[in-house]
Amino acid sequence: MTQPPSNQPPGFGAPNPDPAQNAPQNPAPNAPQGPPPMPPQAPPMPPQAPPVPPQAPQAPQAPQTPPPAAPGPYDQAPQPGYGYPQQQPPTQPGYGYPQQPGPYGQQPGPYGQPNAYGQQPDPYGQQPNPYGGGYPTQPPAPAPGGKNPFKGKPGVVIGAAVAAALVIGGGTWFALSGDGEEKPIAKPTATSGTPKPSESVDQGDGTGDGGGRNGEDDLNAGRQQGEAKIDWLLKNNVDLPRNGADVFGPWVSGDVVAKAMYKGISGFGLADGAPKWNLDVPFEVCAAAPEPAADGTLVIAINDKAGDRADCNVLQQINLKTGKAGWKKSLDKGTGFSSFSDITLAISGTTVTAAGMNHSWGFALADGKQLFGKPAEGQCQPYAFAGGSKLIAAAACRTGDVNKPQEQVSEVDPQTGKPKWTFKLKPTWEVDKVYSVDPLVVSAQQRDEKKWTVFAVTADGKLRSQIEGGTDKYAPDCGGGTFVVFGRNLQGCNGVTADANTFYMATDSEYRQANAVVAFDLNTGKQKWRAAAPAERTITPLRMEGSEVVVYMKALYDKGGAVATIAPTGGSPKILQQHPLSTAEIEDDYYSPAYLYSGGHFVVAAGRVSAQNDAEEKETKTMMSFSK
Repeated sequence: MTQPPSNQPPGFGAPNPDPAQNAPQNPAPNAPQGPPPMPPQAPPMPPQAPPVPPQAPQAPQAPQTPPPAAPGPYDQAPQPGYGYPQQQPPTQPGYGYPQQPGPYGQQPGPYGQPNAYGQQPDPYGQQPNPYGGGYPTQPPAPAPGGKNPFKGKPGVVIGAAVAAALVIGGGTWFALSGDGEEKPIAKPTATSGTPKPSESVDQGDGTGDGGGRNGEDDLNAGRQQGEAKIDWLLKNNVDLPRNGADVFGPWVSGDVVAKAMYKGISGFGLADGAPKWNLDVPFEVCAAAPEPAADGTLVIAINDKAGDRADCNVLQQINLKTGKAGWKKSLDKGTGFSSFSDITLAISGTTVTAAGMNHSWGFALADGKQLFGKPAEGQCQPYAFAGGSKLIAAAACRTGDVNKPQEQVSEVDPQTGKPKWTFKLKPTWEVDKVYSVDPLVVSAQQRDEKKWTVFAVTADGKLRSQIEGGTDKYAPDCGGGTFVVFGRNLQGCNGVTADANTFYMATDSEYRQANAVVAFDLNTGKQKWRAAAPAERTITPLRMEGSEVVVYMKALYDKGGAVATIAPTGGSPKILQQHPLSTAEIEDDYYSPAYLYSGGHFVVAAGRVSAQNDAEEKETKTMMSFSK
């Protein structure tokens, strides 16, 4: 990937933003099982090298599909997207962003030199993607592995490939138990002679043969010396709708791991999987903040009623450590094109944001008091936020030309919503994902041209670099669960992480073909090193732990997964935790899985749960944990 374009087409071929406008402003498929027959439909939006748009007036734009690299306003040759076709944001008013020349509508930067992919920079960002194709390819959809959540279920279910919970408010919907509560079906310990009873799994006494390849008789019975133990395994105990339901989470807060699904959110002991608390809500959970606040406070969104006409506009605060529900409030959805059916949430410090088509708000996390925001007004309107140590807004701008929509990214004050600086992308480039908030690393794309780019922005809003992807294909895993129609989840991707000066991204890989983690210098966008996965394995960066990159090597039907680290200088992955071969099929049996590594515990959870009938529904595995 090359540096984000300033006035050129977005990177991996995306245009670079205009430096002048960047000035701060004020105001693997699992082997044995295939993907669920009817998984939530998710727009395939592989990361493509989006151009780094020149900073311009704030204008939120909605669609999320990384565009291929194009010459950026930074006078860099556009480079093909990171394998994500760069697409342009929809021109429909429904996205709440009139498609007009975006804030990055700057003239193609001087990219008259061949890009990092060996291609001539296209001033308009129309260049082959750096991933070896004429156009950057989008990140592959979640690899099959686990039952199709939509199998045998007619009906339309919208899923997503790029992005992602619930709580209930004020005690009104609060319940300590209910139909939505899940219980660990297995809390195996090879030495335990009195395992807890399970409704559907014989946990064994630790002396059996592991129940064959799926290891369900006693999950730890087939464990070999040196292999991690299975702490617990959960099976579904929720009566789901015909088309199944998305899963939000998992999140860890203290000794609790929690997840939300359908009409409830539950907390379990991280060490033993024992139920800690459960909250039932009146209607389906429709959105959730990617991460809770440091004190364990989370905010989720719930539909305002049952049925297809429901709006995702009820916010609920909850404490993940205790399961206690706090404030709740309904958002004004507006009317006509000003209304919305989807929102995305993000938490930064003591603020939680909610954003959707033509709407964006900020609320005090403690009491729900509105801090800023209202229906769209003015030229540019934030349509999504990324939270964490900083609050980043993606906005679309009305430019007067529906064929040249323009977007921008800004760091905003969590207390007021006012931009500290604004960085505009080139017209027709849209923000796809925020891979890292601090340092800021953004994925952008041009949908129509199928171009994608990744670029880094400095702490004061200037283009830092555009990642030079080279000839590799990249496939950040942004999930296959929730897809918002008029909003965009900016966070929630596996396969990417960053530290102060380096961005790490995994290359794409076909089944049984090893991939690699590539480290890029954030100051130059150039590749520093690549660490290859062991033969036939797929390696996925999860997060940083100190100066090392924590990665997960996915399980195969004949190989257990593993947690490993890669040194800051590269080299072979160092195994921290090798998962048992005896439970590899179970580990590999989750649809659109989410991974979490915390305190030595590795948790894998399904991104969506569905089944053909009640019996199968109760046998569906939803989450499991490993530890040394």
